[in-house]
Amino acid sequence: MTEQKKQNPLLSVRNLTVQFETDDGLVTAADQVSFHLMKGENVGLVGESGCGKSVTALSIPRLIPSPPGRIAADEILFDGQDILSMTSKEMRQIRGRAVSMIFQEPSSALSPLHRIGRQMTEALLLHRKLPEKEAWQVAQQWLAKVGIADSPERMYAYPFQLSGGMQQRIMIAMALMLSPRLIIADEPTTALDVTTQAQVFDLIRDMKQDDTSMLLITHDMGVVWEMCERILVMYASQIVETGSRDAIFKNPKHPYTAGLLKAIPKLTTSRGKLKDIPGQVPSPFHYPEGCHFQARCPFAMKQCRESQPRFYECGPDHQAACFLLASES
Repeated sequence: MTEQKKQNPLLSVRNLTVQFETDDGLVTAADQVSFHLMKGENVGLVGESGCGKSVTALSIPRLIPSPPGRIAADEILFDGQDILSMTSKEMRQIRGRAVSMIFQEPSSALSPLHRIGRQMTEALLLHRKLPEKEAWQVAQQWLAKVGIADSPERMYAYPFQLSGGMQQRIMIAMALMLSPRLIIADEPTTALDVTTQAQVFDLIRDMKQDDTSMLLITHDMGVVWEMCERILVMYASQIVETGSRDAIFKNPKHPYTAGLLKAIPKLTTSRGKLKDIPGQVPSPFHYPEGCHFQARCPFAMKQCRESQPRFYECGPDHQAACFLLASES
């Protein structure tokens, strides 16, 4: 057993289910999702849009609105504390200080009615109890740290006066300045150009403390290769494969994971030859019986259409939920 396995996880999620009541019926966005993060570990949560990645991430700091959302889980433990049993006041102490989020759309996450300086100092005043003048100075220093020029002037700017890249840098500063133990980064560079994306990820890597864990939600496998040590693959509300970065990239065991990797553009790919995964992601209102991927899987068997596969061991810290692995176990 490795030293990492002997440690207690910083975050442990077991059998998380998130559902939403809608006018059209009940939507299951996350179904029996289980995973963990060790201290200082960077984990990527990948999958197509709409598979439940963001909902899973928002459930950890309990940011799912209720109603219409409903969270159920055997446990969500953060550093040994039961998140689900915490009061609203206790959760406010956790959010921002111990668990920070970098949201997908900074223009939506930042208030358009308040200046940048006020939004940044709010967390410092609440969690670190700094005097207002000192909080202003700390926030200004963090703007400079994340590469924003003329930080004293930018403190007085409104979000709409700044570019998308600058807004995202501000979100990173707000997420890191309280030295959180866990960072949840939900598609943090989706709206940015390629050059700015690289700068943002370099910034997160440089600013993040060594003992801070990160859950990175993305559909970009290239980003996961650069940023993460371990990968969770999600499809249609369920985790279908987990493993180290090398195990997932070099020896994918679930047909969906293999399809994602084949769809990555390569320099040798001829025009018009990019491989895709046939079919469509099933509607969350009507997930199929059995394996959720069976309608798109080239290896689907009768068993796949009748029951859901359990996780099979594929190697050290590598599991996949696929009946193809039953004979190998």
